[in-house]
Amino acid sequence: MSFALGIDLGGSSVKAVAVTPAGERLADLSQPFDSSAPRDWARLVQRTVQELEAQQGSPATAIGLAAPGLAARDGRSIARMPGRLQGLEALDWTEFLQASQTVPVLNDAHAALLGEAWLGAARGFQNVFMLTLGTGVGGAAIVDGKLLKGALGRAGHLGHVPVDLDGPRDICAMPGSLEVMIGNCTIATRSGGRFATTHALVAAHGQGDSTATEIWLRSVRALGVGIAGLINVLDPEAVIIGGGIARSGAALFEPLEKFVRDAEWKVGAEPVKILPAQLGEFAGAFGAAWNALESKL
Repeated sequence: MSFALGIDLGGSSVKAVAVTPAGERLADLSQPFDSSAPRDWARLVQRTVQELEAQQGSPATAIGLAAPGLAARDGRSIARMPGRLQGLEALDWTEFLQASQTVPVLNDAHAALLGEAWLGAARGFQNVFMLTLGTGVGGAAIVDGKLLKGALGRAGHLGHVPVDLDGPRDICAMPGSLEVMIGNCTIATRSGGRFATTHALVAAHGQGDSTATEIWLRSVRALGVGIAGLINVLDPEAVIIGGGIARSGAALFEPLEKFVRDAEWKVGAEPVKILPAQLGEFAGAFGAAWNALESKL
């Protein structure tokens, strides 16, 4: 059977799917790596490819990879990834995996949106953008049916849009960005050391902790205002919200809807849809597989 492999290299784990060209999931894997061990993530990607191909009994027709950072213009590596995954920059994945054909490489948020556009919440939309809320805040946009890449492939890094000019700078030197305001990477700072994870903050909010509620709703309001501003720039039909923080469910989406509507420039009869992602933690892997299949055409 013809199948593609999609690999999504994250900050602490590797997620992968084996999928047919029609989008049928044949297998998936999610495995953590030791971030303190040099390039343990690279060896895990290698083992993941070998394991999935062994499960399917044949080599993959195509292999695609997604990772954080700015993809190189030739699509074979990540050109820029400040602060994390030392050794990722300029690693040619086609050579490293000894693949018989090119392994196309995408930014992880770009891949997540492509996965959702193929099989998830973004299907059927010609204009849509996505925010992935996790350790950081990733972003991607499809404009007039095409993934927005820009001159250098930098387009779509929506998590680095500022919403607080006096806020601390993020890894891209942007003050008070969405990533700073709601990313898990700043939760200890935002909560004065009280919470180590956003999950713990949201749980305390749900239990009626007024301080937790204040911190959480400030974060969600920043996200809502940022989304409303991006709506003015990109004019989408829908906004897709994914990532681990999106699993907070109503605790996120109910106040987010309110904050977006409060700031949204209402032009048409219907407001822009705010939708949860459907593919969960494997969205980026599906997008990487789709990109690999499209690259073969």
